[in-house]
Amino acid sequence: MRVRLIFATENRGALVPFHHQHLIADLFESYIRDMSVQPLAGLYNFSGLKGQTKVTPNGLQYFSSKVTIVFSGESAEFVTEFIKLLFSKERIKVGELYIIPESVEKEQAVLAPDSNKYLCISPMVIGNPKNPDVDAKKFVSPLSDQFSDILYESTMTRMESSGRFTAEEITSFYKFQIVPDKDYLAKIKEGDKKFARIYTAYDSETAYEIRGYTFPFTLYAHQKVHEFVFINGIGIFTNKGFGMLDIANQGIKKHTVQYEVQEA
Repeated sequence: MRVRLIFATENRGALVPFHHQHLIADLFESYIRDMSVQPLAGLYNFSGLKGQTKVTPNGLQYFSSKVTIVFSGESAEFVTEFIKLLFSKERIKVGELYIIPESVEKEQAVLAPDSNKYLCISPMVIGNPKNPDVDAKKFVSPLSDQFSDILYESTMTRMESSGRFTAEEITSFYKFQIVPDKDYLAKIKEGDKKFARIYTAYDSETAYEIRGYTFPFTLYAHQKVHEFVFINGIGIFTNKGFGMLDIANQGIKKHTVQYEVQEA
């Protein structure tokens, strides 16, 4: 289940750090600890705070009257209870910005069976810093087979841990290839900009330095794999707000329906 959480801003013009996933992750984790329904196999994902911003030396200045966060989880029951708890809060603080829960829209998408083009609406992490044999800060070219292979392994591991797929199904999902938008990468290079940066993620009070990638790509995979990554994100630390994807294909239909928030 995937929803768009819409908030009213209380103090427009307030600053939020450039990369604020860890602030949202800490906030959401504090809510989830109090919930009776826990995420299935830890599978949930969310975006950063989306709204009209101005880049300043000290962070992002939010000028929108409304901002949004996309939130999703493998378990609809978990997402439903999370929304109830979120909307029991009068206001929420992210950085210096105070936001007030206002409404929810449920996102629905019709994904193509074999290939879909995605945008990264939060950085995609491929290296697991908890693995002592892996340098999570190392740059791996998205054009290499290694990039796809690493994401394939982590995706299959997560799909298997969900308990939704049989061993035979996991084996049948062998088709998996990520093809970056080469024109985008060339344009980024020409503009002396970056699509891969070092971020900090926190897990059990431990800080990890990780490399995150943000670029559009086409994924060739089984339809069930597309459905899984659209809901649960792709890569490492998806429950910390990394690896959230959105659909880029103009021919793919995605729409929202108003979601009735139930009282906690």
